[in-house]
Amino acid sequence: MPLLATGRMVWTMDTDAAKTFIERMWDESIVPRLIDYVRIPNESPAFDADWRARGEMERAVELAQAWCRAQPVRGLTVEVHRLPGRTPTLLLTIDGDPRFTTLLYGHLDKQPAMTGWRDGLGPWTPVLDGERLYGRGAADDGYAVFAALTAVAALQAQGVRHGRCVVLIECSEESGSPDLPAYLEALGARIGTPDLVVCLDSGCGDYERLWCTTSLRGLVGGVLTVEVLTEGVHSGDAGGVVPCSFRIARALLSRLESPADGTLYPEVFHAGIPAPRVAQARAAAQVLGAGAAARFPWAGPIPARDPAEVILDRTWRPALAVVGADGLPPVARAGNVLRPYTALKLSLRLPPTADVRAAAGALKDLLERDPPPGARVRFDPDWGAQGWEAPELRPWLAGSLDRASREWFGRPAQFMGEGGTIPFMAMLGARFPAAQFLVTGVLGPQANAHGPNEFLHLPTARRVTGCVARVLADAADGLGVGGS
Repeated sequence: MPLLATGRMVWTMDTDAAKTFIERMWDESIVPRLIDYVRIPNESPAFDADWRARGEMERAVELAQAWCRAQPVRGLTVEVHRLPGRTPTLLLTIDGDPRFTTLLYGHLDKQPAMTGWRDGLGPWTPVLDGERLYGRGAADDGYAVFAALTAVAALQAQGVRHGRCVVLIECSEESGSPDLPAYLEALGARIGTPDLVVCLDSGCGDYERLWCTTSLRGLVGGVLTVEVLTEGVHSGDAGGVVPCSFRIARALLSRLESPADGTLYPEVFHAGIPAPRVAQARAAAQVLGAGAAARFPWAGPIPARDPAEVILDRTWRPALAVVGADGLPPVARAGNVLRPYTALKLSLRLPPTADVRAAAGALKDLLERDPPPGARVRFDPDWGAQGWEAPELRPWLAGSLDRASREWFGRPAQFMGEGGTIPFMAMLGARFPAAQFLVTGVLGPQANAHGPNEFLHLPTARRVTGCVARVLADAADGLGVGGS
């Protein structure tokens, strides 16, 4: 029991003992439950309008709740909250030093199945292949509740003091977290005022160190619909007279972006990149090298580019993607018909500090303005989420993160933005402006969240669990209490 400079006697975490505990928990308890979880097709409400009737979300919540109740964690209270018309939320509270509160976040809802899974794999078919658990949702983000509670249990197993902990697991994140504000309001007294927020729903540049997310891009989504006819007609009869709705949609998108390289034109979609984030991107590029781009399953040769610019492109610069389409028959069923309409689902990623509302308005105006003759054009925004930039790390947390990474990965921590969006972070940043943030995750190269062949890298999940335990221990060790 070491003596701190303050003269207080405190317990400190034995890393070797914690590793033994966490590895046993993952192997014997967590992985079997995650296998059961992968089997549950609980698609997020945005993708399954009948989620209530199907009952799959309740199955997922019940699985997580039952596991949590079975854990011998002292001071643990497990609650499931259900607000009318909203997805359920799992809330865990764990007694601890009241001077420091940590809020740990995750979600249980999943993205849709998606096509293209390799033979033997599938979204609801869990497959253990070496150190990978394949299937939808284990890495994004079903593992979070298990990792968060296990981190606390690892400390209690050694008698290490920790602060008060609140674990919030929602079920609408993949839909943009529309239910979360209502729960934050309803559960405000139960949550309290966090000093530290830990989010386990992010990515990692590789599987060799702790990666701390410094920013998340914003998002505007919607459907662009171009109508030229009330019904399909013979393409030979009408071609040359009636315009192709796809051509018009393509021309409208060219108002937004360069067809050559995807550069977004309107300034409202851009934001200045702070100098510290550029420096962090350069440092991460030194570690990742060509892996900054090679992490994706390219179909052709990977373009040769500066890795730092690759990182900034996917974390601080806007990007447009067409993620779905209606009005287009499958190739095998396509006749010589000039189709009546084309509808494209657009996903516009925005810099972390860009104003999402202003961007959504500009996007709608740009697409609908001056429609081509003979066509009816409509853009219907269907969701948006503000981006987020982390506050500056306090010295105790910066030191704890680096210590954790060296203990559990054998390498120093790295800091980098992520290209995805976690609406919860902007909500929490606005609600608790004085809080510190640890945003991390297990979605590294080829993990392919949202796509086919998604997997959880189990060694990284174990080590991230250990890193969280280290940070919780340091927070209560006098390093975090009092804001040092």
